[in-house]
Amino acid sequence: MLMLRQNPHDAYRKVQVNARILGSDHKDLVAICFEQVVSEVGRAIRANETGDTTNRSEALTRAIAAITALEMGLDRSNPVAGALEQLYGAARETILGCVVSFNTEAMSEVRSDFAEIGAALTAAN
Repeated sequence: MLMLRQNPHDAYRKVQVNARILGSDHKDLVAICFEQVVSEVGRAIRANETGDTTNRSEALTRAIAAITALEMGLDRSNPVAGALEQLYGAARETILGCVVSFNTEAMSEVRSDFAEIGAALTAAN
């Protein structure tokens, strides 16, 4: 019944992401989360440009959810964990700040950072 209330694009995207998650190992899940942050921040930027506050809010919420998943899965014994924790915290702060006062430049920087790191992680695998 919930699927009937969603637009077809959102329903398809959700099914597609869920299918990828089910067949993934931990490295793939990290890559999916990075992709989600990049995608949803980009969607929030586009929604803000068109004045679509509902879509912007949904995108910001999904970006925060992906960052939360990254934080929860962080191996704190890894030498880069501290740097990743700082990245995730700064991104969360920026995104939450954009709920009240949207800053396209700051959001573009978050998107760029996650795209660059996500690409490096994918290349390393």
